Amino acid sequence: MAGRIEDYALIGDMQTAALVCRDGTVDWLCLPRFDSHAIFAGLLGTEDHGFWRLGPAHAADSEPPAATRRGYLGDSLILQSEWDTPRGTVRVTDFMPPRDGAPQLTRIVEGVSGRVQMRSALRMRFSYGRITPWVHKVDGRTVAVAGPDSVWLDSEAETYGKNLTTYSDFTVAPGEQVAFTIQWQPSHQKPPSLPDPQGALAATQEFWREWVEHCTYHGPYREAVVRSLITLKALTYAPTGGIVAAPTTSLPEEIGGVRNWDYRYTWLRDAAITLSSLLRTGYREEARAWREWLLRAVAGDPENLQIMYGIAGERELGEAELDWLPGYENSTPVRVGNGAAHQLQLDVYGEVTEALHLAHMTGLARNDYASLLQLKLIQYLEKHWDEPDEGIWEVRGPRRHFVHSKVMAWVAVDRTIKLLESGDADGPIERWRELRDDIHRDVCARGYDAERNTFTQSYGSKELDASLLLIPQMGFLPPDDKRVIGTIEAIQRELSTPDGFILRYPTDGDNAGLDGLPGDEGAFLACSFWMADDLAMIGRVDEARKLFEKLLNLRNDLGLLAEEWDPHLQRQVGNFPQAFSHVPLIDTALRLTSSGAYSG
Repeated sequence: MAGRIEDYALIGDMQTAALVCRDGTVDWLCLPRFDSHAIFAGLLGTEDHGFWRLGPAHAADSEPPAATRRGYLGDSLILQSEWDTPRGTVRVTDFMPPRDGAPQLTRIVEGVSGRVQMRSALRMRFSYGRITPWVHKVDGRTVAVAGPDSVWLDSEAETYGKNLTTYSDFTVAPGEQVAFTIQWQPSHQKPPSLPDPQGALAATQEFWREWVEHCTYHGPYREAVVRSLITLKALTYAPTGGIVAAPTTSLPEEIGGVRNWDYRYTWLRDAAITLSSLLRTGYREEARAWREWLLRAVAGDPENLQIMYGIAGERELGEAELDWLPGYENSTPVRVGNGAAHQLQLDVYGEVTEALHLAHMTGLARNDYASLLQLKLIQYLEKHWDEPDEGIWEVRGPRRHFVHSKVMAWVAVDRTIKLLESGDADGPIERWRELRDDIHRDVCARGYDAERNTFTQSYGSKELDASLLLIPQMGFLPPDDKRVIGTIEAIQRELSTPDGFILRYPTDGDNAGLDGLPGDEGAFLACSFWMADDLAMIGRVDEARKLFEKLLNLRNDLGLLAEEWDPHLQRQVGNFPQAFSHVPLIDTALRLTSSGAYSG
């Protein structure tokens, strides 16, 4: 059985990522890309679906022991886990070197004290646990082959096969090291080069040291901000600049429920807000790469903008269910692909335009096609902003006039007007100023409940929605506007969990199925960060700081966050780690630091 979501560590090479549990088990790894088939899918099933455990030997009828302590090696994505055993202490270092050739996962065992018996158990199952590969030796190296894929295992330790699993049993004394490396290669090509574990470790350390040095944030929350930035970098697909929402699929928003989605794609919204956080902390190269990815993905067809694309700009992300996987803690179905790709979500135009605007304002070199794309997006919005859509939360029910979608349409027009005012593009500025005013009037007239002094989820509805918290952050209304303050306070009353975190929208009672789905979900962590932001903006900075620090305490021991927090089970839920949680963490830290709203 897989561990709790917060029991996992992330390692990766900016092209794919692995999740390593506290007991030294890699339960998730897709090769060669984030969105490739998993060779270890135990996270969504059982050990029969693939895993790689490396840790102290234990009795067959007992649970593998969890590491006594673990942590990342400084500001890096290199994981170190240590076990204190009756016979001594041992350390395992796990990492994936930034790729220059075949993708690698390297695990180095090092004796610290005493003599510790160790075991590696490697069970590769291709195609999300469905295919058992042919495992054999070639020139002393172990290779697993099935169809187009091959995975090569290299180690100085002796290996043997048993029960369709590759084992290695060995002992380490102080100072002794034993390394294991797996590498993926197309099965029709020659074997990958022999790995150099120590050289790869040194190069990986140097990569992260140099990358973190570019961070311009030096405030009181630096540890949390840097860890979040490293996580966001790990979710970036280096060859193209695309940014995945998370490296996993189908980790449930409700344990045992059906809200299980594939997040291994580039949502324009998630990527745009990720870009904005990277820009504000000194990472302009990532911004440039993402802008180039965007222009390629949308090229020639901006009128049919998708809300998400594949990491290389693919448009077809057909959704399917893997019925041979029982799901994480029996949460089914397990889905790959994402059927929401072709939804109409008008807010995306605002997020993309805001990201392009911020890149322009922070001095990113001008790109004429980016400006042309921005103008074409507004031409589309002119004709379609007043249509109903599926909204930011990708509801699978009927389309509605979501207030947040209209606000973000206003943002798109507003930021494009600023582009025209700067003289860097030409367009019908007076017509678009009128459009901006029309959208603003429409939202304030049809999306605001004067009786309750709050904006609502959609025109004519009574329900609230946490996305309304973005109204002051986007500059649609000033923070001291009574309608803004009323909305913040209404969301606090109606969408707060007992422990003070914020739900996206109501899904229980009379609102069950409002989003077209059965079941419930946890508190959406991004929404709670937005609340902290808003509280700081309206002058309630002590309250904002307390909420922010409560949210920091939800991170696992390595500083990682999933998508949601289950207030009943008191655990993380949803895909992990989640860009949409780490981005607002960074943003709120920046706001609180600038306001002086921190302790110590």
